[in-house]
Amino acid sequence: MMNKESFGACLLLTLPQDVFAVISRFLSPSDICNLILCGKSICALVDSDKTWLVQCEVVKVIPLFEIVQWRIGISSYKVLCRFLVEVVKPLVGIWVQENPELGNVVYVMPGFLSVVGCRIIPQKVGPLWIQEGRVKWSPVFEIICGPDGSNGFFLHGRDKEGSCLYPGFVMGIEKSCNVLLLEVEPRREKILCNEIESGTSRKEEEIPFCKLAFSDRKNLLNIVTSHVGLHVVEPLNGKLFLTLKDDEAMLVERRTMLLKMHKFGGNWKNMNLEEDDQLCYNPMQVDIKELWEYLKDDFFFDMEEDLIKVTPTESTNVLGESSSSKNTAPSSSEIRHSNRKSFLSSGDTFGLSLKASYTELDSYEGWPYMYVHHFSLYKLPVKKAVDHEVYAGLWGGTFGWPAGKFPKEKPEKALYLLMLTYEESKEYNERVLIGTKILEGNRYVERPNGTAMFIVNIDTPSLEPFPVDADETDFKNSYSGNGIAEGYGFRYPGSKPGSLFVITNDLLAFVWQETKDVITLQRLNLAEILKKGLGSCVSPLPPTKNFTYMRRSYINEFTKSSTDPSYSE
Repeated sequence: MMNKESFGACLLLTLPQDVFAVISRFLSPSDICNLILCGKSICALVDSDKTWLVQCEVVKVIPLFEIVQWRIGISSYKVLCRFLVEVVKPLVGIWVQENPELGNVVYVMPGFLSVVGCRIIPQKVGPLWIQEGRVKWSPVFEIICGPDGSNGFFLHGRDKEGSCLYPGFVMGIEKSCNVLLLEVEPRREKILCNEIESGTSRKEEEIPFCKLAFSDRKNLLNIVTSHVGLHVVEPLNGKLFLTLKDDEAMLVERRTMLLKMHKFGGNWKNMNLEEDDQLCYNPMQVDIKELWEYLKDDFFFDMEEDLIKVTPTESTNVLGESSSSKNTAPSSSEIRHSNRKSFLSSGDTFGLSLKASYTELDSYEGWPYMYVHHFSLYKLPVKKAVDHEVYAGLWGGTFGWPAGKFPKEKPEKALYLLMLTYEESKEYNERVLIGTKILEGNRYVERPNGTAMFIVNIDTPSLEPFPVDADETDFKNSYSGNGIAEGYGFRYPGSKPGSLFVITNDLLAFVWQETKDVITLQRLNLAEILKKGLGSCVSPLPPTKNFTYMRRSYINEFTKSSTDPSYSE
């Protein structure tokens, strides 16, 4: 007698592929992979382009018409689905850094067979900036998908001659990643020049990049980027994603150029992707000997020398005897040099890498605590608006009332981007809605980056009337709370009473009770705004600064002229 499992499998095999494709909408990509492993007969039914096309839709990161467009440059929908699941979905969202204080917001979105990071520049906008899509942005990085599903990383930046692309490796993307790291990756060459040993085979005793001193990490990144950079030519400049005014053929041409640049480096113009030449070097990597010459280390370095991991708690001086006792613990300077040597000994070539990982992060009022000396970006959780958290998400707006009406003498106003989140308040024993500032468009910062512009008691509606002329506007609800105000210095602003007024679920206004200042906010979809293609693309900073701007600054660092002496590294 046939058991239930066998009967179910036989029944499944009788289904036409079209019918199974419809059923697969209720399955996940991992479910499909598990079915493929059940046997050759089921694999023949399940592992089809029709099924994987449906799974690309199930992932819900790009619409169907874009899925079909992307299929042109890739071997199968299965490969495309893997790229959407493993690369695009984990990275899409809003990433931030603490500096500069005006805001450092990188919006990661689908490009064209790629995922791209676009920095939203602090700026002033007109009254119809959302409808018209007139927003300034700058490229930060992109990850392209090859025909076989392989991933290629490019960092954007510039040198004295103009904009550049810096090719590198994708070293891992965790599904729940919240930290994006720019690093230098050691690689070991095998007998064949084009076979590169994965960095994951690193020995336990070798020092990872993140454990090096900050100055060493900065120097290594600057040296590698200076060697692998490739100058940008049209149509590579500013064409990261499909806009309403762009031709799809232009993006196909651009992607072909990027794939050739990633494979052949500076010789890409004279090469074809189909060529499988044995390169005698890797265009994305720097030779260890050349790298060592740049470092100009004071300690003698022997490539054959056995190196020992040194930690502050160890008492053995592995770097040789000095005037101090043999039992004296190594100094911080000695540890730094030993760690550097250990890192450099772990590879004979070095390249740029991008790594997306998950780290437990504490936060305050919706803003994560960040590691100051890491070349990293931090992901802000963006919750979708649901019934009990209807105002959650990204909002943008300007000071002034009525909403969308600017005086003739002031046609543009500073843009503010706020992340609205819900939290349980221990002080009031109820939920509060927090509006965290992540960007402002003033010439000089007025509100600290990552601070709460307002906090209101969202579960207790207020009966307070709108304190200024309503301009015939109807308000659905209002909630009392506090808004940011001057306090004990820039880093510790105070707060003063105010109220949040709801015009619609997509339009809000917060009013300070004492000053009657009003900030009006609209819900934003940055992908839709950028894809209108009417905004302007601003030239990027030098590569490491373009990824993570380390120095505290209170002005707009992203629109400085490249002729400014302080602009270059």
